[in-house]
Amino acid sequence: MTRLWSSEAAPGLGFRVAEPQEGPPARISWGVAALLVACSDALAARLGAVVVRGELSGFARAPSGHCYFSLKDSGGANALLRCAMFRRATALVDFAPADGQQVEVRGRLGIYDARGELQMVVESLQRLGAGTLYEEFLRRRARMQAQGLFDAARKRPLPTFPAALGVVTSLGAAALHDVLTTLRRRAPQVRVVVYPSLVQGAEAPAALVAALQLAGARREVDALLLVRGGGSLEDLWAFNDERVVQAVVASPLPVLCGVGHETDVTLCDLAADLRAPTPTAAAELAAPARDEALHALQARQAGLQRAATRSLQAATQRLDTVALRLGQPARSVLGQQQRLDEAARRMLRALGQQCARLAGEPPRLAARLQRAMAVQRQTQHLRLGGAERQLLAHDPHRVLQRGYAWVEAGDGRPIVSALSLRPGQAVRAVWADGRARAEILDVEPLPPTA
Repeated sequence: MTRLWSSEAAPGLGFRVAEPQEGPPARISWGVAALLVACSDALAARLGAVVVRGELSGFARAPSGHCYFSLKDSGGANALLRCAMFRRATALVDFAPADGQQVEVRGRLGIYDARGELQMVVESLQRLGAGTLYEEFLRRRARMQAQGLFDAARKRPLPTFPAALGVVTSLGAAALHDVLTTLRRRAPQVRVVVYPSLVQGAEAPAALVAALQLAGARREVDALLLVRGGGSLEDLWAFNDERVVQAVVASPLPVLCGVGHETDVTLCDLAADLRAPTPTAAAELAAPARDEALHALQARQAGLQRAATRSLQAATQRLDTVALRLGQPARSVLGQQQRLDEAARRMLRALGQQCARLAGEPPRLAARLQRAMAVQRQTQHLRLGGAERQLLAHDPHRVLQRGYAWVEAGDGRPIVSALSLRPGQAVRAVWADGRARAEILDVEPLPPTA
């Protein structure tokens, strides 16, 4: 028996389900757009306006003023709801939405025709508090900052003209293509070494640490670029891992971090020697443009040439001046001869005047000399007489003539103390008119005088 399908309303679905009928089979063929519209109408009819709580992720504001983001389950469930909020509703939001915030949204569910995806059109957005992942980010940032990992004093400058650059990223990442394209355009002379690593997922932190350590051990580049494209907070979470941050700080090579978009900030950005807003900007900061460097070199060369030309011209002028002076040596010699003759005449005149002035001096000087010699002779005679009297006063023979005698030992040395004599010692006494030998019988010291 043949069954046919008839159309009757299916409760809550917004479209009709064919019921089996007697007769030849019939088939309804949907168009894609019609099916999506039917699904969207069914959702709107079944659920209507809904209120959802979740954590903001991948928040972006378009130039048109519309905002697009995703809501993820705060309980940790692997669930994601894409949302769109148009400019009219965005104008009513009284805070700055950011990834990781806990929010409550009110809107209607529908199907986004262009991608066939479930989407919520948000009519109101209220903040509930920071998300769990964002709170963990803040805790890690505070702890690492207290450890001094973000201090500006420990950050190193990047080389101005690197010969080789290392790139730590995934081989399949768009960030690698952006970096290579930018370096090929700006600085094709720079050699690039890629250290591949996972950049997302549970195994990404260990892979990033291994790539950074490998680059530091090989020391074949001048600086490292740690790059990744944009994403939500959980997509970039590997760059907030403390192991990766410690590897960036411990790297012997300067590290330039370009992770995410301009609004994305990771802990690796804060710990790196330099942060770039995007991977492309990281490539631009790492190596100066070759054309600009060549232009600067050409300007420097032109300046040196101008300076050398000015110096050469000045030396040429001085040489010309000297050549002009040496061009007529006879005139120079004649001038010198005239000055020499004038000096000779002046010297002869001065000599004649001096001789005339000294012509009457000899008699006067002779008289002064005779007087001085007489005075000097008389003075010396007086000094000589005084010295003679002093010498006679100290003559020991004069003392002996007054009845004194001195005693001397057998070797002629005078004996100045009785205590130096010994009984039986032979001595000799000397008077003014003779001497006698004697022997010491006894020594009697005198008592000391007061």
